Amino acid sequence: MNPPTAADERFMAAALSFGRRAMGTCAPNPAVGALIVREGVVVGRGVTSPGGRPHAERNAIDDAGDAARGATLYVTLEPCAHAGRGPPCAEAIIAAGLARVVSAMKDPDPRTAGRGHELLREAGIEVVIGAGSEAALCVHLGHLLRVTEGRPAVALKLARTADGYAAGDEHDPRLAITGEAANARVQVMRAMHEAIMIGIGTALADDPLLTVRLPGMKAIKPLRVVLDARLRLPLRSRLGVTARDYPTLVVTSEEAPSESAKALEDIGFEIARIERARAGRLDLRAALRLLAERGVARVFSEGGPRIASALIGQNLADEVILFTAQKPLGRPGLPALDASALVALEDRSRYAAPRLAHFGADEMRLYQRRL
Repeated sequence: MNPPTAADERFMAAALSFGRRAMGTCAPNPAVGALIVREGVVVGRGVTSPGGRPHAERNAIDDAGDAARGATLYVTLEPCAHAGRGPPCAEAIIAAGLARVVSAMKDPDPRTAGRGHELLREAGIEVVIGAGSEAALCVHLGHLLRVTEGRPAVALKLARTADGYAAGDEHDPRLAITGEAANARVQVMRAMHEAIMIGIGTALADDPLLTVRLPGMKAIKPLRVVLDARLRLPLRSRLGVTARDYPTLVVTSEEAPSESAKALEDIGFEIARIERARAGRLDLRAALRLLAERGVARVFSEGGPRIASALIGQNLADEVILFTAQKPLGRPGLPALDASALVALEDRSRYAAPRLAHFGADEMRLYQRRL
């Protein structure tokens, strides 16, 4: 099998960048990017469509038309080999007359799992695997984890003061820790995930809305998820008064009062019950498994320190996005992370060295879990 060339790496990087625009909109299918290149010129491009169909390859082939014949397809995930609502993408590639396919990675879905590449080779198409594989793994991590572990990928976002606090004491007003630039970046992150998750503590303390508030993105409505073991969520919260306008799921325990569940359902919430873990709290793995079963591949956790530390401690936080402001709280408050979670982030066997960026005066550290 021929290795990818330098040109293959460049075009795959472009396909990955193009495919990222589908993140958050194409569940239950992965956000795939596809480019068709003929004599060094891109003649067709496609991403996974909203709702998952058509797939990126079919969109790129339609975009290229007759120019696809004899050209090279760059695709960020192995073309599917199984029929869904339409025939397999591998068959569409063969029918389009493409001469060469460069694929970033094998699809772990057992319905394809190498068979897509095999079908292309059997048809006489040159197949090259591995260009941009490391970046593709990050882009498609949610899909991979849904297939292999039965859970979505989790990106955990936290904001802290310069001295490490996420909030003041219980009688303090809510802290506005980060500035406008960092807050705008968080809105973009929300839009790139299918679900936004918090715990009941954050719901009660902050009364968040958990919507994407960016120009031109009113149609993007990630599933809002509240982990609430005893169903304490107020009916008149901002989540409550908007429950009919934005899909909202309350994950609760099997013992939660049925009358509270009915009251929440009557104003537009969906209720799902799972088992509790130790200390009477909801089992995070069970909650994530529930979301994966609904087709969610990417979860953006904006819960408080307790959920954040638990996700890191249970090895469930695949990305940790930590915003740090320049200004300290200057008095005792609620630490953003507990000591064990902070140690885990600095353990290079668990998380790679963080990537740094600045948004206005705020620093962002992005930690990625080692797989």
